[in-house]
Amino acid sequence: MLSSIRPKKRVVFFYLLIPVLIYVFSVFVPLATAFYYSFFNWKGGPNKTFNGLENYITLIKDINFWSAFGHNIYLVIACIIGQIGLAFIFVLMINSRYTKLKGIHRTFGFFPSTIAAVSIGFIWSMIYDYKRGLLNWLLDLIGKGDSAKVWLNEPKLVMLLIAIPLIWQFIGYYMVIILSAISSIDQEIFEVSEIDGANAFQRAIYIVLPLIKNTLLVCVTLCIAGNMKAFDHIYVMTSGGPGRSSMVMALYGYKVSFGQQNMGYGSAISIGIFVLSLIVILGSQKLITYFSKDKEVA
Repeated sequence: MLSSIRPKKRVVFFYLLIPVLIYVFSVFVPLATAFYYSFFNWKGGPNKTFNGLENYITLIKDINFWSAFGHNIYLVIACIIGQIGLAFIFVLMINSRYTKLKGIHRTFGFFPSTIAAVSIGFIWSMIYDYKRGLLNWLLDLIGKGDSAKVWLNEPKLVMLLIAIPLIWQFIGYYMVIILSAISSIDQEIFEVSEIDGANAFQRAIYIVLPLIKNTLLVCVTLCIAGNMKAFDHIYVMTSGGPGRSSMVMALYGYKVSFGQQNMGYGSAISIGIFVLSLIVILGSQKLITYFSKDKEVA
């Protein structure tokens, strides 16, 4: 009976073929192309010169690239805490029995995730604007007008100011993921723990967190992957400035490739971004798995 209602293998293969081909041509072909051109001194024209590993040697010694990598790591840490951490707290608040209009809270929380990154960059650039910005207006309103600044021209603050829009935009995205995981937990577990005298904080730490560990691992992976290739917000808001104080790897690769017309080295940078992203993602997964096992043993 089951075999009669199952689709034939050829039908399954046909339905999977097109998505697989799209994935291959949109991910692996560009990656393979970048890897190929990374071994050449190429300015984008018909002529290119093979230079072996020279681009990669230059990349390893490139202080600007490693500085950009540091800025990406800053964004990763800030957004893991801000996006996933705040999303978890907000989900617990929304999931509380005392919270009304839960559907509206979820909708408004997710709404920023639907806005294009370029638009988010423009919106927050206007908020930070010196003359017409909301931030300086609020400071003036509370009598702190002397503290008004050209915010995006502050090298020590600019990465934090860039991280805030990223956090604001994607909190709702992670709220939806975490909420779906928490909703799948048997409610009897919470009822029993409440009878045993566990408060909300204890339930969150000792019940919810262990049960949604795998979901949080997925969230961390998505967060790292997204912030290691951050580009749009920063390009719109600061273009890597002031100086190089907000330069990230993707933007640096873009400027090298299209600003300096050094496509070969730009390709090497893109491969470097891919490798470093992979290392950071795998390393974070190992750390999370290690500490979670350590707690289970304890």
